[in-house]
Amino acid sequence: MARTKDFNEEEVLKKAVCLFWDKGYNGTSMQDLVDGLGISRSSLYDTFGDKHQLYLKALETYQQGYGQQLCALIGKAPSAKAAIRELLELVARDLLGDKQRKGCFVVNAGIEMASHDKEVNGMICQSEQQLEQAFLKVIQNGQQSGELDKKQDAQAIARFFNNTVKGMQVSVKSTSNARFFQDIIDTALSVLG
Repeated sequence: MARTKDFNEEEVLKKAVCLFWDKGYNGTSMQDLVDGLGISRSSLYDTFGDKHQLYLKALETYQQGYGQQLCALIGKAPSAKAAIRELLELVARDLLGDKQRKGCFVVNAGIEMASHDKEVNGMICQSEQQLEQAFLKVIQNGQQSGELDKKQDAQAIARFFNNTVKGMQVSVKSTSNARFFQDIIDTALSVLG
């Protein structure tokens, strides 16, 4: 007869996100996971598989939450320029609000793992594509409404803003100067005319 779990899987995944986000994949030992998650090593293996599988689940959990938050924000804004400004400002607020200056878990995973881990690489590519597509939709809507110049390449601009977000997510590791991020946002928005 199968034993029932005496822990909430969702809560354990949230803790795993925090651990991996803080220490990275290579910096997080199995003992760190057992101690930090509050479950036994056997429960960890039985529920999530090995460390790598848990890392992928944690990354997926983070991606879904953050990606949905950003895409929802873009969908509610009154104009294309407002949507992009709100998204960039939300990213800056989130980054600056983190006293540990961890950056973005997805970007960190990309830097640490994507070049040699196909599964992580696939997840990073999917995440980037999701954000790029959200920017693209906003830009195309702005072009159709006449707010943005139709002569500009919407795909190229979407890629530019996607890369701007990634740059901010890396830069927070070395600066917590709010003016620095506001300058990036203002300069990036000048691309829209």
